[in-house]
Amino acid sequence: MTTANKKELTIGVAMLGASIAYLVMAYRVPGHDGIDAATVPTLLAILLCLLGLLQTLSAFTRHAQAAESSSDTPDQPKPTVTEPLTVLKTLGLILLYVVLLGPVGFPIMTAIYLYLQFIVLTPVGHKIRHLLYVVIAVVTSGVIYLLFREAFDLLLPAGLLNF
Repeated sequence: MTTANKKELTIGVAMLGASIAYLVMAYRVPGHDGIDAATVPTLLAILLCLLGLLQTLSAFTRHAQAAESSSDTPDQPKPTVTEPLTVLKTLGLILLYVVLLGPVGFPIMTAIYLYLQFIVLTPVGHKIRHLLYVVIAVVTSGVIYLLFREAFDLLLPAGLLNF
C-alpha cells in the first residue's frame, strides 16, 4: 500500500470514527415526534458516516487500481492540485461569513458568500458567469431561508432585511 493510500485510509477511518461519535451524540439530543432539534444533526451524522465509509473504501479500491495501472502504462498525467491560495480565499470567505452573519443577516450574507465562493472555485481558464452565479446564489439563499422559516419553523438571522 502506498503512502497516499495509507493517508486516505487513515483519513477515512478517522472520519468514520468521528462521525459515529457525532451520531451517538445526535441521538442523545432530546426531542419529540416529527422534525425537532435532533433531526438535522442526525441526518448530518448519517451523511458523514457514509462519506467516511466511502473514503475508507476508496483507499482500498485505489490500491487495486494502482497495482493494475503500474503494470499497464507508466506515463500518466498527474492529478490537478488545489492551489493553497484557493483554500486561503475559501477560509477567508467562511470567516467573513461567520462574522457578518448576525448583523447583515442570513439571506444577504449567504447570497454574497455563495456568489464569491463560485468565483473562487471557477477554474482559471474558464469564464466567470456572473449573472448565473448571482441567480443561483440569490435563489438558493431565499429557498433555504424560507424553508427554515416556514417548514422547519426555525428563525435564521434576518439582519438588515428585518422580516
